[in-house]
Amino acid sequence: MITVSKKAQKHFQSLLSKEPNGTQIRVFIINPGTVDAECGVAYCPEEEVEEVDIALKYDKFFIYVNKNIIPYLKNSEIDLVIDNLGSQLTLKAPYAKNNFSKNNFSKKSFSLEEKVNYFLNTEINPQLSMHGGKINLIGISDKGVATIQFSGGCNGCSMIGLTLKETVETKLLASFPEIKKIYDETDHLHGKHSFY
Repeated sequence: MITVSKKAQKHFQSLLSKEPNGTQIRVFIINPGTVDAECGVAYCPEEEVEEVDIALKYDKFFIYVNKNIIPYLKNSEIDLVIDNLGSQLTLKAPYAKNNFSKNNFSKKSFSLEEKVNYFLNTEINPQLSMHGGKINLIGISDKGVATIQFSGGCNGCSMIGLTLKETVETKLLASFPEIKKIYDETDHLHGKHSFY
């Protein structure tokens, strides 16, 4: 799951030798599966190990990972890069932002809400972010009504009707036959709540 180079393993061993006994390493992802995903490596004291963690054994240390982010760590690599300026650990996680390939969409392990959130974060929000906006999925009813909410630059924008109909609604309905209707619960009146 996570390939750790020999140089990186020796570096971890050296770092951990200076920490309290029982301290290990944690690899984490903030906002996994979204364009905002951020990966990190940190110390993991014994008292911070959680029930949802799995332990990956390496040479004289463990890396703890929350089992819920395992799909996002596929083909991950940790290396130690050494140059004239010093050394730096690097973590490459190619699936941190995208583990929902089109082939994976057919798998039943991903809920409709997860698929729609991923779609919004990869297909819609990058376009909206150019104008300071974003769209969030609030929920999907049993009758196939997807409730969304705009934020940022979309709030109070005069083009919101066009964005909703031609960009969001058209793409969501075409991509997800389970969704029958889109409901926008944003207060679009320009005022103090508006972003701009």
